[in-house]
Amino acid sequence: MRRIVARWTAGAVLVLLMAGGCTPAREQTPLFNGQDLSGWVFILRDKDVDPMTVWSVSDGVIHCTGKPSGYMRTEADYADYKLHVEWRWPEEVGNSGVLVHMSLPDEVWPRSIEAQLNWGDAGDFWVIGGAEFAEHVETSTRRVPKRAGSSENPVGQWNTYEIVCRGNTIRVFVNGVLQNEATETTVSSGKICLQSEGRPIEFRNVYIESL
Repeated sequence: MRRIVARWTAGAVLVLLMAGGCTPAREQTPLFNGQDLSGWVFILRDKDVDPMTVWSVSDGVIHCTGKPSGYMRTEADYADYKLHVEWRWPEEVGNSGVLVHMSLPDEVWPRSIEAQLNWGDAGDFWVIGGAEFAEHVETSTRRVPKRAGSSENPVGQWNTYEIVCRGNTIRVFVNGVLQNEATETTVSSGKICLQSEGRPIEFRNVYIESL
């Protein structure tokens, strides 16, 4: 009798979980392993500068000096994912960005869509190198302003970017706040880049979840 009750209880729990719409957690794929920068390619405007003097790793954090301008990009291409990136300004505010759907050739700056990290503007889109989408883009800057006021944290505190790329749509969340959406993008896959653009910036916990 006890075995029958136990089996019924386990079955009932399974049915309730299914009815409640529970789904397994999506598997995370780290883009940064917390120890070194393997899996990344480095492009700088000044080709005579050693990238390892610009980018370094310690205590599970990517440190970028911000000079010269350039980016580090993934070796692989990605599509249909949620990208998680944490960043902070360790000293003073500055400019940087996360580029998605980047395509070759490597140049400063490559064809891509940028989720802006410039202080106060995190959540803006910048359209680079001929990429396009349906929303109105400022002609002079190729910029699409974020929807709401800044949701960034003060200097020295960590911020979270979640960039959801599904098909031809990109949505960006800054510290949990939906700040922008691009639809009918002309690019839907490519490499992922982190920018070096003037000021020291730090990154950690860089990973994607497949959609």
